[in-house]
Amino acid sequence: LIWQGYRGMQTCAYQHKLKLALIGQSIFGQEVYNKLRQEGHKVVGVFTVPDKNGQADPLALAAEKDGTPVFKFPRWRAKGKPIQEVVAAYKSVGAELNVLPFCTQFIPMDVIDCPKHGSIIYHPSILPRHRGASAINWTLIQGDKKAGFTIFWADDGLDTGPILLQRECDVGQNDTVDDLYNRFLFPEGIKAMVEAVHLIADGKAPRIPQPKEGATYEGIQKKENAEISWDQPAAALHNWIRGHDKVPGAWAKIDDQVVTFYGSSLLDASVPAGQELAIKGASRPGLVTKNGLVIFGNDGKMVLVRNLQFEDGKMIPASKYFSADETAALELTEEEKKMAEDIRAIWKGILSNVAVIEDSTDFFRSGASSMHVVRMLEEIKQKYSGLQLQNEDVYMATKFADFIQMAVRKLRGEDKEEELVIDYVSKNMNNMTVKMPYQCFINGQFINADDGKTYDTINPTDGSVIASVSSASLVDVDKAVAAAKEAFENGEWGRMNARERGRLMYRLADLMEEHQEELATIESIDSGAVYTLALKTHVGMSVQTFRYFAGWCDKIQGATIPINQARPNHNLTFTKKEPIGVCAIVIPWNYPLMMLAWKSAACLAAGNTLVLKPAQVTPLTSLKFAELSAKAGFPKGVINILPGSGGLVGQHLSEHPDVRKVGFTGSTPTGKKIMKSAASNLKKVSLELGGKSPLIIFNDCELDRAVKMGMGAVYFNKGENCIAAGRLFVEESIHDEFVRKVVEEIKKMKIGDPLDRSTDHGPQNHKAHLEKLLQYCETGVKEGATLVYGGRQVNRPGFFMEPTVFTDVEDHMYIAQEESFGPVMVISKFKNGDIDGVLRRANSTEYGLASGVFTRDISKALYISEKLEAGTVFINTYNKTDVAAPFGGFKQSGFGKDLGEEALHEYLRTKAITVEY
Repeated sequence: LIWQGYRGMQTCAYQHKLKLALIGQSIFGQEVYNKLRQEGHKVVGVFTVPDKNGQADPLALAAEKDGTPVFKFPRWRAKGKPIQEVVAAYKSVGAELNVLPFCTQFIPMDVIDCPKHGSIIYHPSILPRHRGASAINWTLIQGDKKAGFTIFWADDGLDTGPILLQRECDVGQNDTVDDLYNRFLFPEGIKAMVEAVHLIADGKAPRIPQPKEGATYEGIQKKENAEISWDQPAAALHNWIRGHDKVPGAWAKIDDQVVTFYGSSLLDASVPAGQELAIKGASRPGLVTKNGLVIFGNDGKMVLVRNLQFEDGKMIPASKYFSADETAALELTEEEKKMAEDIRAIWKGILSNVAVIEDSTDFFRSGASSMHVVRMLEEIKQKYSGLQLQNEDVYMATKFADFIQMAVRKLRGEDKEEELVIDYVSKNMNNMTVKMPYQCFINGQFINADDGKTYDTINPTDGSVIASVSSASLVDVDKAVAAAKEAFENGEWGRMNARERGRLMYRLADLMEEHQEELATIESIDSGAVYTLALKTHVGMSVQTFRYFAGWCDKIQGATIPINQARPNHNLTFTKKEPIGVCAIVIPWNYPLMMLAWKSAACLAAGNTLVLKPAQVTPLTSLKFAELSAKAGFPKGVINILPGSGGLVGQHLSEHPDVRKVGFTGSTPTGKKIMKSAASNLKKVSLELGGKSPLIIFNDCELDRAVKMGMGAVYFNKGENCIAAGRLFVEESIHDEFVRKVVEEIKKMKIGDPLDRSTDHGPQNHKAHLEKLLQYCETGVKEGATLVYGGRQVNRPGFFMEPTVFTDVEDHMYIAQEESFGPVMVISKFKNGDIDGVLRRANSTEYGLASGVFTRDISKALYISEKLEAGTVFINTYNKTDVAAPFGGFKQSGFGKDLGEEALHEYLRTKAITVEY
């Protein structure tokens, strides 16, 4: 509330500037110092800690560079009393406000109260909760759902002064201290400190007493009190470990030595295979698995620990605990020796207190901290962009010689990829064992959502739960986009030649075909598609799509263009077709796998990377596809799959600054929201949206064929078909016979279990959609349309609806204008011979996805096809799509194309190059 009350002031033009004393240290203090100076405030003195190991604190370095007076007092008090010389030096600068961004020293009240405006302090918790020096640690240890910071007025208590402003953030299930600090407390804290100074300068800063209710104080967490207590639930163990990660580090005794645990996450799966490891105090041995060390809470639930550190400082992947054989040292080439010396110089620049960087020099024991890790990796990246190192790599190889060996192995590609680890939900059905991944797929790994949230995906045949699926969070979106960006800009995918890209896509298509029965079964139970249709269309066309676009990979080409020459010189102008970058793909629930294929295949063939969000209610074939893509050999980060909420995941993708293209299939209202969000960085957008596709049936048609095709146009895939004929116009002279024949055929349809090979009509996709369809039918009846057949839920478990027929539908009625997206045939008559009249009625809609006409008169058919305002026109057929034919709509049915060569252009950009010679 405090923050919200003053949020609007951010846009004010602050009129007043102050003379400030900064008391504190660290990069956080340095950034606050720099920002305050940029805003025009005068820093009259910086009071920080003495140099450590010959290295000045970052705040001191920045101030000294600017010529700001810097004072480095080891202490401000002696025997509980202020040191007068220190206080006098402080008073000499004449500050109007003390700013304490991060301070580990005790500052006397003579100094705190001295300036005109007093002193403000940054504290990394939502006061009055977690007073004390280890606030971030305790936020995690106690499993708080919210973290944040407070800027308060200093008083003589310990973090008890009046509040100036506060901000808060969500805590992810696997967040560590570093995660919270880097994602929120550091960047937002800097902004808030500057905001607080502005408010004080303009006389608008509040002083709100801290409430007594909810106040807590916890002591400083040190190594000696960070030992793990094992008689706790798994969640408490996880919170204890992550609350001490990286400092001071939660530990236990293994084989009589202290071992520190890092990188924990809750493991919600069956107990994995592994080698037992006895841990002192634990009632149950841990398990060293392929993924890390699994430990058990007293509730039987599990925690996965990724890294372990021994007493000598060496850190290893927990999965390697029992690896006895040491890797032989590498012989370096001349080029690698040069790289080693360049890195030695980088270490020397950071560890200026160390005379010589020896092979045995330990990065951290020589005085480096986590902030120096970032600096070191960035400097290496500038010199050797092909060497991709992570923070964890430094912690795993802290000695110079070990670091060089690790770096060379990575550069040579000798760091073998870990085997893909998948937790499945397995079900025996359809004469097979179906194995379904259920976690997010990010950067080549199946992982739980960052906040641990899941949701149930439902079998529409009986309403039972198939699986609990990870529900991706905003943090997961950011991780997936970052992985896709890294794969595109620096990874193997970006360097791969087009023919090799095509080879991977062919291999993926082959794997999809090998698993077609399993994919079709998953599609049936997750979406309600009849198995035979799922096998032929949902899966069959997906395989065809990947093969078609695999063939395009090495055929994407630009052109040479004759231009006016700049005489006497000559010019050559040509164009290149380039991939766009990271693409977000958001797909619907009616054809889960096929919609994935239609968009993803073109996207990948063009050389992009992707983050795909399947529909929330049908995620399972997309996740199975992710498994197959990894087995096909697609590099990490190229394909990422995020199940979850469209309003959360889809929205964040559409506005994410690193996403350069959005491909969306879904409703028109959602498509409009995506366009609005995509404007944030002017993303390229293609949209396949709603439809109300007209089907015109003339009296000179082949009637039995028109009945058969017309029923397919409406009832194919239970009517959950984007190009379904939303309205049939039947010429008056054949209207009654057409309706009679349709009803006769409906009565022959078998409604039932989609896995039954004799079933014609399966359940609607999900309960909410069934309820919407029933309401749609009620509206049609209320408006005066004639309900000839159906309109009701089938009396059996699941979400089944009777195929429905309405006649006497007038143009003004709701069911004449709006899409049902279900098995509802909406029939209107038109007068014999009134071609232009029926065309006007057919085009009198804001949609233009597809259309159709049945007539033996080819001239009439071609005339109709020219006049119909739709992206696809079917003549004497319907639903005949092909991977080589472009597909997409007009008007509010969207823009851009799926399938065919035109689809490639949706995922390419054209660059023009002119050379003078």
